[in-house]
Amino acid sequence: MTQELIGKRVPVLDKGWIELIDLMPHPAAGVSGDLAIVSAARVSFMGESKGEEKDKKLLFYLMRHEHNSPFEMVEFKFRLRAPLITYWQWVRHRTFHYQSANAQSGRYTEFDENDFYVPAAWRQQHTSNKQASGANLPDAESQELTEKLIAFYDEGYRLYEEALEKGVAKEMARLFLPGFSVYYTWVVKVDALNLMNFLRLRMASDAQYEIRVYAEAIYREFFKPALPWTAEAFEEFAMNAGE
Repeated sequence: MTQELIGKRVPVLDKGWIELIDLMPHPAAGVSGDLAIVSAARVSFMGESKGEEKDKKLLFYLMRHEHNSPFEMVEFKFRLRAPLITYWQWVRHRTFHYQSANAQSGRYTEFDENDFYVPAAWRQQHTSNKQASGANLPDAESQELTEKLIAFYDEGYRLYEEALEKGVAKEMARLFLPGFSVYYTWVVKVDALNLMNFLRLRMASDAQYEIRVYAEAIYREFFKPALPWTAEAFEEFAMNAGE
């Protein structure tokens, strides 16, 4: 039941999560997202159907031939918590309705002491791809780097608190915080078409791990349960487009 998806929160990374806070069409309307797409393609009223076989066949036709606009009739609204290194990659997707996003501001709210990303492993630089990472470092070296990273976080946060205690404005005190690793919370809205574009790019094997795990969680926990026909067609015709 798609009703159960509203309010569902899934943990991601060490301290992150993603939550579905709204869906259009809303489950209370009694119209599935797949049917909303089909209905839009027929330019008919919501809920009108020609039977499951014909409806699903039409949806697959739309996906296969890239008749895209009907897929914009379904929208997802997420609340998510992710480190800045993920955030900056996310906002590059300008069609992810970023104009409909609102992010936490360190100018108004203080950061908690544990709001920093600690990776489970440290990846080596890829030998041939300047933008990618390769195999993990040995455990002993990873553990040493993790301990140094945590010590760095602790000192930065101590200085942040010290600045706040001296009356420094929050917008300036945050300069002491390790920028790329601090967790932010924001709300984003996206239609199914542009979400599929995001998923296709960010679930790819060469996508950075810290954003790939969010894309995988969205697809597995929200997109596929909400739009099973669309997900099936996406996997068959669109997920690996361009490879």
